[in-house]
Amino acid sequence: MIKAGIDQDALITMFAEASAKQGEALRKAVSEATLRALQGRELTLDNIKKVVRNVAEAASTGIARNPAPAVDVEGLLGKALGGIDSALLQAVEANRKALEQFVSGGVSLTEKPLKEALANVEKMEDVFFAAVAKASQSAGPLQGPWQSALDAMKMKGSATGMQATQTVEQVMAQAQTMLRDGRASGMRAAQAMLDSYAALASGVLIGMSEGLQAGTKRSSGSASGGSGSGDSGGAGSSGAGTASGGSSAGARAGGGAAAAAPAAAKKSASRGRRR
Repeated sequence: MIKAGIDQDALITMFAEASAKQGEALRKAVSEATLRALQGRELTLDNIKKVVRNVAEAASTGIARNPAPAVDVEGLLGKALGGIDSALLQAVEANRKALEQFVSGGVSLTEKPLKEALANVEKMEDVFFAAVAKASQSAGPLQGPWQSALDAMKMKGSATGMQATQTVEQVMAQAQTMLRDGRASGMRAAQAMLDSYAALASGVLIGMSEGLQAGTKRSSGSASGGSGSGDSGGAGSSGAGTASGGSSAGARAGGGAAAAAPAAAKKSASRGRRR
């Protein structure tokens, strides 16, 4: 069943069959499913909330069906949170790139769409945690483990929250620099983009993902031409650590994402209008 862009049946089956040894693969699958769902709609807080809630609900249903005699429930939920965090980290990065495009063009952060976008970036972590907490309320006996997993992530901080804080600081600093440089706002040229900021951010997210996929293919090609002695170590890294790695990869793919954003934004805006 597809709900909010999420193939819930696939996720439910994955959690129902999961074991502690499959934790990293589970985290990655959750991240990819969440990211695909976010790419299929405008990058608004409401859409993010729906996607996160549906992923969490699928995880709860799957774990409840897991027949293993000694399931590490909290550990599996932690992997689910780590996967969602990894996807939202890229959503924050997409917002950063979109905001920087406007600011570098001389658009003021006092303009309503940008002011709201910056505020939404700050709220991203809160929306993440609130959506999971809401989903956990209908998880029956899993509500306690969900709360424990959430508390653990809150204690160390999510990669989404840390990146959101950095994004706000960077964009504010850039805006102050532009103001000192005395560059005039190109509002007429930017107005169409301002009217569909969420669609632009979604387009940047799609561009980032395409860049990452292209980079992965090139890396795989290089690895197959080598001596074959490479090590796939590091697969066990978890949660925010892996998410940060994804962010670095997203940054390397930034040029391609920026170039792909206008076209992808048109596609995303068209999808939004159809909805």
